[in-house]
Amino acid sequence: MNYRIIYIIVVLAIFSCKRSENEGKPVAKVYENVLYEKDINEILPDNISQEDSLIFVKNYINKWAREQLLVQKAKINLHEEKEHINTLVNQYHQDLLINKYKEAVVKQELDTLVTEEDIEKFYGDNTEIFKLNEALIKFRYIFFDEKINNAKEFISLFKDDKHDSDIKIMKQELQLKSHNLNDSIWIKYDDVLKNASFLKSYDKNDFLKKNKFIHKEDSTGVYLVKIKDVLLRNDTAPMSYAIPTIKQMILHKRKLELLKKIEETLTEDAIKNKEFQIY
Repeated sequence: MNYRIIYIIVVLAIFSCKRSENEGKPVAKVYENVLYEKDINEILPDNISQEDSLIFVKNYINKWAREQLLVQKAKINLHEEKEHINTLVNQYHQDLLINKYKEAVVKQELDTLVTEEDIEKFYGDNTEIFKLNEALIKFRYIFFDEKINNAKEFISLFKDDKHDSDIKIMKQELQLKSHNLNDSIWIKYDDVLKNASFLKSYDKNDFLKKNKFIHKEDSTGVYLVKIKDVLLRNDTAPMSYAIPTIKQMILHKRKLELLKKIEETLTEDAIKNKEFQIY
């Protein structure tokens, strides 16, 4: 019986069951580092077959051994850098603890309620930072088959541009291929092109004009588009469009202020209790 067969038999005997009565049994050793059966039991997947268990264990042992050998080699060859590495590890550990503590404090104490008044004040105080990096438009459109019997009615109702007319259009919604009659919200120009790809054939500068009306017919159907309003790149973003960003900025500002207050309080208390002294 060769070494490989012996190895398989031994490993299989140890790990045929995920839990073993002898959890302290060693499985492998590299220098003074020992891998125990319980270490692998803790990471062995549930409901794994005997064959897959064997493969998993073998791969894990080899991976663990390679890591230990590399660590040992690094200790020998990077002796002069060991102190620096330890410093980095300690700093990382310290930063991790601090960040986890800050996250816990913020989660527990941060006021996440942002009122409409908060939004209006922040927007009014910081209007200059809300510059658009792309064009926005308010628009409405309908797209339908040119062969439908009431095509002329759709065109007339759409041009009428009244709420009652929109209601009449929506009552016949099933005859529309696609539509958007809500022109009260700002939409990115690029998103408009995704919903109405036929507009890509139009010159952007010519298209982005307030109150522009477009009537286009081709083999796919009839397109009617009405541009209600336009904001160009570098224009000031409207508050309604900037609300999500404003909320994020308000909460971020509160978070920084909260953490600063906590740090100041900790320092003051430590000095008062003589836990922090400068010599």
